Amino acid sequence: MMLGEADEPQNTLTSKFTSAEWTALYEFRGSLAQTFSAAFPDNPHAGSTPYTMWGVAIDPANPRNAQVSVLLMKFLRARNLNPTEAKEMLISTLQWRESFNLDAAMKEEFPEEVFGKLGKVHGKDKEGHPVTYNLYGANKDLDAVFGDVQRFLRWRIAFMEKSITLLDFETVDQMVQIHDYEGVGLSSRTENSKTAASEASKIFQDHYPEFLSRKFFVNVPSFLTWVFWMFKPFMSSATLAKMTVVGSGPETLGAALSPVIDKDELPQQYGGTVVNF
Repeated sequence: MMLGEADEPQNTLTSKFTSAEWTALYEFRGSLAQTFSAAFPDNPHAGSTPYTMWGVAIDPANPRNAQVSVLLMKFLRARNLNPTEAKEMLISTLQWRESFNLDAAMKEEFPEEVFGKLGKVHGKDKEGHPVTYNLYGANKDLDAVFGDVQRFLRWRIAFMEKSITLLDFETVDQMVQIHDYEGVGLSSRTENSKTAASEASKIFQDHYPEFLSRKFFVNVPSFLTWVFWMFKPFMSSATLAKMTVVGSGPETLGAALSPVIDKDELPQQYGGTVVNF
C-alpha cells in the first residue's frame, strides 16, 4: 500500500496511488485556486469558492479530501501525470460544463418514446463497477433520435452524468460500458448520426477522463468492425486493453462477458440469467 503524507485523508482508491501519482497530485492540488480563477475569470471569488462536480465538492482553499484526490487523479492519469496539462484539462472541463449548461440538461425531460430504450444501467461487474448499456439499434426512427443533434447530445451527456452518480469515489470511480449494435445497419449511418457520434466522442475524451473500466462492443455488424481496427493504431495500449469487440448470440456474448460480470447480473440476451431487461 502506497500512502501519501501521514495525515493525508485516505480511502480505498487513494491507498492504491503510487508515489509518482502522489507527487503529481500535490503539485496539481496546490494550483487549484489558480485553476478555478482561470476557469471562471468573471467570478472574483472563484479561487476560494467550492465547486461540485460528479457529486464531489472541491474546495480550492481546502482540497485535502480523499474523494477530491480520486477525482483530480483522473485528470492527471489522462495527461500522463503532468500537472500542467491536467490543469489545462480541468480548466477546459469546468468551462465546458458551464457553456454546455449541464444543470439544465440534467433537468430536461427527454421524450421516453425517443430515448427511453437507448440507454440503461443494470447491475455491477465482479469488482463493483456499475454496468451501462448503450443500445444503438433500439429506436429505428433515426430522425427522432438524431434530427436534433444538440438534443441528442444533451440526452447522452445527462445519461453519462446519471451513470456517474453510481460511483462513490471511495471504492469505485469507473464503470463498464456495453455498446450494443444489434439492429444497426448501413442505413443507420446518417449525417446527423455521424455528427452526433463524433461530437459525443470528443466530449467524453476531453471532459470525462478515466471513467472506463472496460468497454465491450457487442453485436457489431461486419461493416462497422473495420472502423475499430482502422482506429486501433491511434489508441494507447492502455485504452486498447480495456476494449473488446464481441460477436453475436447469448453463448458468444456470455463467454466474453461472464469473466467480468456474473451471469446473475447479466441479461439473458447477453448470456446471463436476468429477465425483463
